[in-house]
Order: sequence, then structure tokens, then C-alpha cells
Amino acid sequence: MATIQDEEKQIKVVAVVGPTGCGKSEFAIDLAHKIDGEIISCDSMAVYNGVEIATDKIPEQQREGIPHHLYDVKEIGTFFSAGLFKKLALKTIDEIVKRNKVPILVGGTGLYFRTLTEGIAEAPERDENIRERLKKIVEKKGVAHLFKILKRVDPKRASEINENDAVRIIRSLELRLITKLPFNESIKKKERKEKRLKILKICLNYKREILYKRIDERVENMVKKGLVEEARNLYQNGQLKGPISKAIGLKELIPYFEGKRDLSESIEEIKKNSRNLAKRQITWFKKEIGLKWILMTDEEEKNGIVEKTIRWLKGEKDDERS
Repeated sequence: MATIQDEEKQIKVVAVVGPTGCGKSEFAIDLAHKIDGEIISCDSMAVYNGVEIATDKIPEQQREGIPHHLYDVKEIGTFFSAGLFKKLALKTIDEIVKRNKVPILVGGTGLYFRTLTEGIAEAPERDENIRERLKKIVEKKGVAHLFKILKRVDPKRASEINENDAVRIIRSLELRLITKLPFNESIKKKERKEKRLKILKICLNYKREILYKRIDERVENMVKKGLVEEARNLYQNGQLKGPISKAIGLKELIPYFEGKRDLSESIEEIKKNSRNLAKRQITWFKKEIGLKWILMTDEEEKNGIVEKTIRWLKGEKDDERS
């Protein structure tokens, strides 16, 4: 039976990507029924346990018996990366194939998708002691002070990032301290592409005005489901920090909890940031090669891609190049 290590046979994976609010989860569940598939989440925030509404996870009762993987695999406050996603995704794909099921990759985190399909540059592991020291400098003297240090020790790297991007500034200086090398020399060559994966790439989308309307309605529904209460619970328990504190739907509510912003203003900010995210995601996926774009208001296109997927999995030739 084919596995990730199988040198003779490629593993077929279906990828359903696209901007937030385009209906990827529902489409993927319907597709999974038709092709006997299991879903692998490709979402950088859905990996965190205990954050359900803000990450818009499909509730267990709405998954229609389709197994969903890479939900809730990390605790809030811990680090997760594209490299770790690739490792877990490949392991999960292997396990799904062993069950004679079809892996369906679903999500909108373009970096994770590209890491799995094209590989990623490797860097030394994080050093939490160094990171804490650098974070304390930011707290005491500001990110501008740290950026000045980076400009002095690694001017090339400083020219590549925004002077207010504390995350990248800290990581760049961390690598400098660990390796004693400039950032670009401390990163190893890009990992090779995972050639044993043959991926049918489907990108769902709507016309912009419809997509934005869907996003606004989605945010309103999340609020009705208890988004504010979920975020408040995290905030009061001291968990609204680390990577999850940057999640759209959570970060906008922090000023509200601090008494610096009205709730209505925070909700409007969530809508605006969600629309901007969708715009960035569309721009990202437009740079991907081989994506089959599907306009979700076109029933013929939707039905056609399902039929094409079934033929592709069977190895039947299509009029288009796969």
C-alpha cells in the first residue's frame, strides 16, 4: 500500500483553498462524501485547542461523520510553525492513505499550503531564553531600539523587513546570536519539494462585493454564537497572548476589554480586518501555479470541479491538463 515513503507511486491529495468566508469547509465536507475523503486543516489558528468560535472551526456535529485532522493539536500560548505543519500534515496524509481514503487539504493559510507543496527554508530552533531577553528590551526601550541594533549587526536583513515588525526583528536578532551569522546565511537551503505528492489544487472564490458581504455576515454570526464571551474568557484567564493574540476576531477585542474601545467599534474592526485578510489571501493564491479557480455562484463550475476531481482520482484523462 502506498505511503509517503513509497518511491513507486505518487499520493494524490486534493487541496481546497481560498479566502476567508468563501465556504471552503462546507464544500470540502460535501466533496469528502463524494470521494471518500478525510479533511486536513490548513489553518494557522485552528491548531490551537480551546479557541472554537474565533477560528470558525466546524463543530463536531456539523462534520457529517467526516474525520477532521490538525484541529486542536497545540495549546494556547505555544509556538506553531509552517515547518511543524508540514511534518504533521505529511504524517496525517500517510495515515489517511493507509485507510484507503483521500486526503483533502482545506484552509486559507497560504504559507502552510506552499510549505507542503514547495518546501520551506530551514532555520535553527528557537531559543526561548534569547527571545525573552529581546522581548524585555522591546518592553523597556521599544521596538525601534531593537531595530537600530539589527541595522547595525545585519543591515541587509534590516532592509528586508518593516521597522515596526517586532516578531521578525526579534527572530532575526535571535538567529544572529545563535549562529553568529547574518540572517540569510543562517537559513539553510530550501527543503526539496515533496515530489511524491500529486496535488489537485482547487481555489474557491466569490466576486468581491459578494465575498465581503459574506464576511460581514460571518462575523455577525460569530458574535451571536459567543465570540465576545470566548475572547473574554481567554483574556481573563491570561491566555490571550502569544500567536493566538494576533488572530483576527480576538486581537480587535483586547482594546474593548481594556476599556479603550466600544464593542461595536471592535466588531467593525473585525469585519474590516477580515476583508483585508481575504484580499491578501486572494493576492497570495493568484501567485500559485496550477490552481483551478472556482466561482462559487456558478453551479456549473462547482459541479464540474467535483466531477473533474473524481475523474482525476481515477486516473482518467481530462480535456485540461491536470
